[in-house]
Amino acid sequence: MPKIYYDKDADLNVYQGRTIAIIGYGIQGRGQALSLRDSGLNVLVAQRPGGANYDLAQKDGFSPVAADEAAKRSDVIMILTQDHIQGELYRQSIKRYLKKGKSLAFSHGFNIHFSQIKPPGEVDVWMIAPKAPGALVRRQFVEGRGVPCLVAIHQDASGKALSDALAYAKAIGGGRAGIFETTFREETETDLFGEQVVLCGGTSALIKAGYETLVAAGYAPEMAYFECLHELKLIVDLIYEGGITGMRQRVSDTAEYGDYTRGPRIINERTRKEMKKILKEVQSGKFAREWIRENKKGRPHFNQYRKDSQQHPVEEVGKSLRAMMSWMKR
Repeated sequence: MPKIYYDKDADLNVYQGRTIAIIGYGIQGRGQALSLRDSGLNVLVAQRPGGANYDLAQKDGFSPVAADEAAKRSDVIMILTQDHIQGELYRQSIKRYLKKGKSLAFSHGFNIHFSQIKPPGEVDVWMIAPKAPGALVRRQFVEGRGVPCLVAIHQDASGKALSDALAYAKAIGGGRAGIFETTFREETETDLFGEQVVLCGGTSALIKAGYETLVAAGYAPEMAYFECLHELKLIVDLIYEGGITGMRQRVSDTAEYGDYTRGPRIINERTRKEMKKILKEVQSGKFAREWIRENKKGRPHFNQYRKDSQQHPVEEVGKSLRAMMSWMKR
């Protein structure tokens, strides 16, 4: 079991007289920046002008600056932009301002693990990765709670990288729930695998396959939507709250029996072999190289995948059905 740290293991005083730059004011950036500030730390936000995130940062009381200005003026540089732009952003706006005594920080290890960013040896490089979207990180912090975080140290030039990372995690509420020790490699590879095989890729493909099977058999698209997509939230919520066992205790015996006897026929040996193949693609860097190449070419495949997916019949049916659900309307 990994080592777990809590609030008692972290000291916010390590940031006295120091400035933390949050590069990117998206969902994760906003959640972390606001909580850091509420914890009494000095926060400088970097966000390009002209967009909604820039205006939001101003509305939240920050005075956003360019990334190079933030890197120049800060002691800790937390990069929270999307993975595919971090490498170029680092080379253009951050690299020249890194010097002894500074720290480069991340909430995902992709660019360090796959060598898209190669920091100089005299700086600390660490990661605090909240295991929740930034909005939930913020909400839990405001409510006096927190979400678990992962901590990893890639370079400890100062000998104080861990204490800085733990204090950062404490300042966003992570120490209230637990800060789990890991590595950049472990965080990156498990994260990519989980997204591709279960959380996003596996789940969305399973939903569409189930929907298509029912509709092709002559069942109403609306019935197929309810059974293969809409009710998924109920099951996920039960699993989230009580694990798989807890979910099975709260569904019908008929559903539980079908789970035991039919589930392994869907996730079978062929599926497991494909999972292992995908894991190897993640571990070898094949997926990372593919994704980096896709972005350099202007995302031709990505854009087509997105367009095709948005036009799937399950999306059209879903729009009309969700419009009838008053609790989903803002």
